[in-house]
Amino acid sequence: MDAQRLKDNFAHVAEQGDAVALFFYSDLFVRNPHLRDMFPVGMTGQRDKLLGALGRIVAQADDLPTLVPFLQQLGRDHRRFGIIAEHYPHVGASLLATLRHFSGSTWTDEVAEDWSAAYTLVAKVMLEAADEDALTRPAWWNGQVIGVERRRFDIAVLRIQPDRPLPYLAGQSVAVEVPSRLRQWRYYSMANAPRPDHTVDFHVRLVDGGPVSSVLVRSMQTGDHLRMGAPIGTLTLDESSGRDVLLVAGSTGLAPLKAILEQLARRPIPPRVHLFFGARNRDGLYDLEDLTKLAHEHAWLTVVPAVSDESAGHGFSTLLQSGDGDVEYGNLPDVVARHGPWSAHDAYVCGPSEMVGRTVERLTLLGLERARIRLETFADAQR
Repeated sequence: MDAQRLKDNFAHVAEQGDAVALFFYSDLFVRNPHLRDMFPVGMTGQRDKLLGALGRIVAQADDLPTLVPFLQQLGRDHRRFGIIAEHYPHVGASLLATLRHFSGSTWTDEVAEDWSAAYTLVAKVMLEAADEDALTRPAWWNGQVIGVERRRFDIAVLRIQPDRPLPYLAGQSVAVEVPSRLRQWRYYSMANAPRPDHTVDFHVRLVDGGPVSSVLVRSMQTGDHLRMGAPIGTLTLDESSGRDVLLVAGSTGLAPLKAILEQLARRPIPPRVHLFFGARNRDGLYDLEDLTKLAHEHAWLTVVPAVSDESAGHGFSTLLQSGDGDVEYGNLPDVVARHGPWSAHDAYVCGPSEMVGRTVERLTLLGLERARIRLETFADAQR
């Protein structure tokens, strides 16, 4: 298998954009109509994920130590869709047909052999990971909604009771599917550390056009049911570290960091923790009352709320008054920076991608090693 030849061929094919994925799924369903019910009614998101996964696989074709864990996670994730070994040859046949179609005159026997070898390897790694995962975990957990709090028009906090213990680490996430949006799985982070009663909380923000978030925020009621995939994610606490902790959360990116905070609170001697919670306006600080209460209960915890789109009054003050105390004004990365230095801390950052990127940039400029800034990096992370 010539990795560079694969990259060159895929670069040529990918120039056709969404037409590639459209052709692939059309070919797959025409050849195998029984597979159509395994996919969502609307395929736009699915087509985007296909091209994204293919691009990553090809880009890392000559870096197996990096590629294999990604493929293993894909194999485990596909269990919840009902994908089994007999489906892989069908997918492979349609993939090769698609690549051949869009390659045109650049398609050769050598390129065909490269893709065949690559797909054989991909399928082998994914199937082995799925089979191993099936020995210890179900493909999904059934959950019942036992509590709903609508904190504002576009944010809800849900408490779910799984039908069996859901083993996870604070900071991890699960894919969620609701009955009215079958096969449209979206990832949400648990907002609590594991509990004896096994219940989990989700903080859900309504995403414009989001098929799953719209149901969870607007329609979900106590007694309703949903399904949850296996926990994944790397935004987890470094238990070996004795350093103080910095948590930076934008909007519902608070959820995994609140779970980490809860885990820290269970230590006999917790470290000093600074939690920065940001939103566009004060109404967006949907969990500030609870966070303020926690800060009053724990002397080692400092909570700093911040808003970016409200004036602090003639520009002379960085503080806004609220019923829960002082709220700082400014973009979250700037607020975090002016409270530094943070070079001796471990940092955990979650929220909108732009905010996360700017926060990481500011923290590294302030001397915090990038290796001690943890973000969410799990595969297929579509919410």
